[in-house]
Amino acid sequence: MNEGVTEAVSTSIWSHLLTVGGVLLALFAIARLMSDKRQPGNTIAWLLGIVLVPYIAVPLFLLLGGRKIKRLAAEKTRIAPNLPDLVPPSPEIADRPSVHAMRANGSPGPVGGNALRQLTDGEEAFAEFEKQITAARHSIHIATFILGREAVGKRLVRLLAKRAREGIKVRLQIDAFGSFFSHSSALNELRAAGGEVVKFLPVLPLATRTSANLRNHRKIAVFDQHIAIVGGHNLSRDYLGPTPYKKRFADFGAVITGPAAALLNEVLLADWAFASGQSIEDLRGERDPAAVKPAGKADIQIVASGPDVSGDALYEGILALIQEAESSIWIVTPYYIPDEVLQRSLLVKARAGKDVTLIVPARSNHVITDYARRHYLRELHQAGARILFFQPGMLHSKAMIIDDCAGVLGSANFDLRSLFVNFEIGVVVHSEPEVTAMRAWAGELVRRCVVYTPGKPQRFPLLSNLAEDLSRLLAPLL
Repeated sequence: MNEGVTEAVSTSIWSHLLTVGGVLLALFAIARLMSDKRQPGNTIAWLLGIVLVPYIAVPLFLLLGGRKIKRLAAEKTRIAPNLPDLVPPSPEIADRPSVHAMRANGSPGPVGGNALRQLTDGEEAFAEFEKQITAARHSIHIATFILGREAVGKRLVRLLAKRAREGIKVRLQIDAFGSFFSHSSALNELRAAGGEVVKFLPVLPLATRTSANLRNHRKIAVFDQHIAIVGGHNLSRDYLGPTPYKKRFADFGAVITGPAAALLNEVLLADWAFASGQSIEDLRGERDPAAVKPAGKADIQIVASGPDVSGDALYEGILALIQEAESSIWIVTPYYIPDEVLQRSLLVKARAGKDVTLIVPARSNHVITDYARRHYLRELHQAGARILFFQPGMLHSKAMIIDDCAGVLGSANFDLRSLFVNFEIGVVVHSEPEVTAMRAWAGELVRRCVVYTPGKPQRFPLLSNLAEDLSRLLAPLL
């Protein structure tokens, strides 16, 4: 009898403690949620989940819900991309409202003296990686989201190991989630050769100082601090390789030579310092003053975006560029899930008779994002925008072209995760010849597209509409 009473009391106490603990965790999650700078839809989605299904939503939020890291932003402010003796841009470019908007959010201004060459297919991108790795004289710094475990990834890692054995300073940073299945044996070979490898933000919550949701999606490779490859290419067969591959994604990037490459190196090293724990001062001591020497005439602005930046420089820069557009706005993206402000800005431009062209894959590699985008595509189409479906295959390119005076490329997609959660890198090109070349590349994409036509009858309309509605509801969390 006494044993039964004791057991009941013990069970009651544990139940009470669990309830109190759950309430405290929920209150903590709500306080953290409300203190973040979030889109209203994102806030409401998390808030409803925490209130209605706290046993599921609270652990998920604590694991996945973070957006900004105040401590990290403060640490990285000290090594934000800023170097002495940079070439100033043309005066008319420095005065553009979009430039001021990005600078007001902590981004450096445009720098002159750069050369930019496009990378428009995976074979060309792979050849450029091999060329630059082989030609590097003193340093190779690479950050990628995905490092493939197949032949392409292994080949590049082995080449990096070879250069490390030859005395070149090799640093390879991979995202812990994106490269979760990367072959450790290949990385061990690089380490044994004297190269350095770090994983950015471990996925397991007990192993990380921040939210496991915060992924480093930046793809940057810098050689001798003066030549950079940047864009959407991951180091995997799906994105690049020495020979054509039927299932390879259509991607886009650029080789940048000059001061902008040195600024990209600063962003990469800022990530490296955080992921590796290496001294910032030691990294600063490696700077090569010759890295900022002019190499061309292009004016380029480097814009880092993510949890380590206090504002949303890339997002606000994109909005400002859209507002500046006088004749045309072309957007190329694999995923299109905008927030209300971005969508409304494009709708206004389309209704005003501007050429608003959106190029997306006919079918992406994520079904849920295809359902989530349907509402936004219909709205744009009804407003007069031109929507083109790239086919066949997956379009992974990310770019925006405004009139013939500004272009954006880099790692960011036009979705809520890229614009507000991930660590991303943007390259804003302000020089007309380079922007004209981007326009010509986008024009070639059009040849492989079909015009979007909404309202096709669905085989199972009820299920299709339900999937669309659920995808839109989940869009802020994607």
